[in-house]
Amino acid sequence: MTERLQKYLARTGVGSRREIEDWIRAGRVSVDGQTATLGLKVDESSRIAIDGTNIPQQLPASGQPRAILYHKSVGEICSRNDPKGRPSVFDRLPALKTGRWVAVGRLDFNTTGLLLFTTDGDFAHRLMHPRFGMEREYLCRIRGEASPAQIEKLTKGVLLDGQPCRFERIRARSGSSTHRWYEVVVREGRNREVRRLWAAVDCTVSRLIRVRYGPIRLPRDLRAGCCVELDGDDLRRLSSVSGLHVTQTGR
Repeated sequence: MTERLQKYLARTGVGSRREIEDWIRAGRVSVDGQTATLGLKVDESSRIAIDGTNIPQQLPASGQPRAILYHKSVGEICSRNDPKGRPSVFDRLPALKTGRWVAVGRLDFNTTGLLLFTTDGDFAHRLMHPRFGMEREYLCRIRGEASPAQIEKLTKGVLLDGQPCRFERIRARSGSSTHRWYEVVVREGRNREVRRLWAAVDCTVSRLIRVRYGPIRLPRDLRAGCCVELDGDDLRRLSSVSGLHVTQTGR
């Protein structure tokens, strides 16, 4: 059975489908000694290399990804390497015998909270893709207090980079006229989306915590810098909203 190269590689866990597509465009991937192109079909007999290094031919059992939930701290980056030497979220993840952890989206340097990782790049791609409308829920502390007019604008939508963007839901929480907490929900996960939406109505976010991704919530007792592996029920809930069938019973 053949499938597209980028999907095949994503299932091996070498990277997300988006990353792999970029590698193919840059000419970093070869198949049977020839530079690969997007859409090329491969199977388990194909000899695939990335930057000249062969990847294992044996794929993990189909539909059996692992996934973990990590509680990100302030001051950690979501890249594997950083020229400035800042700590990376990947530094704290459990080691894998084969493959690697693929991040499901990112959080910026000053944002804390829930991050998901999986060993299946195709699964990660589906969890991030806008067409599945995966909800991301955040707790935001802003300086001051938003007016009814500002709240209405944020729920109706503003333009970010020429594209309409809005909060699906917004609810005031605890606070005062100096600082107020809000619970907000977005679906697309654009770069710094929550901070930029607040900035569009002249509000500044002083603290930002992601507390939910789709059906998965950040456990109250999970300390920053720690992670927990998702069990079979959590994986099935994620797979049901991403369109990927997962049969794993948990670890």
